[in-house]
Amino acid sequence: MLELKNICFEVEDEKKGILKDVSLKIDSGKFVVITGPNGGGKSTLARIISGILTPTSGQILFDGQDITGLDITERAKLGISFAFQQPVRFKGITVHDLISLAAGSPLNQVEACLYLSEVGLCARDYIDRELNDSLSGGEIKRIEIATILARGTKLSIFDEPEAGIDLWSFKNLIAVFQKMYEKINGSIMIISHQERILNIADEIIVLANGKIISQGAREDILPRLLNGTDKVDFCPRMEE
Repeated sequence: MLELKNICFEVEDEKKGILKDVSLKIDSGKFVVITGPNGGGKSTLARIISGILTPTSGQILFDGQDITGLDITERAKLGISFAFQQPVRFKGITVHDLISLAAGSPLNQVEACLYLSEVGLCARDYIDRELNDSLSGGEIKRIEIATILARGTKLSIFDEPEAGIDLWSFKNLIAVFQKMYEKINGSIMIISHQERILNIADEIIVLANGKIISQGAREDILPRLLNGTDKVDFCPRMEE
């Protein structure tokens, strides 16, 4: 489904290489977590895949099509979604409005509520609420996931979804991702340091200093991270 070939990215003013000859393949129907130390290039890689950033060199293929020159809107039309660390809030737009926009056609209240229920929110308490500061970090992230479900994308990318949420919301978020993986007909890519998120992945990619240092099945890579074979800093399990 997704293939990166020799992707490099430099900060123009600094001539600093953030990504260095990164190549990888992600098949359809996979749950992939990209982890590694801070500053290793993980978020940059996610932004390049989604079309927010353009690589300095290299090629990106999606379902066999070269999408290297396409922007985020054009890639979204092909089925690539990107969720920010801090989701955008829209004053004056209700949750119902946002889910309908994501679906690409007007949804009645019952249809929109079904997507909220999928992410563990009591639909009647949220469907008419505005996307403003009254919503917690965990609530807004689950609403964002509901919009991705409504959109029905082939590749859903989440950049550190655990950032800025409390333990209770984090535990709920793990359950939402597991349920989402069962429901969607596509792949999920998450940028994360969290052991609990690594534990639900099919595959783990370790990125450090702009290079992939290991990639493989969770059962092969995670033990090496836990015992220190791969020298990578990551967050242990969030305790009860």
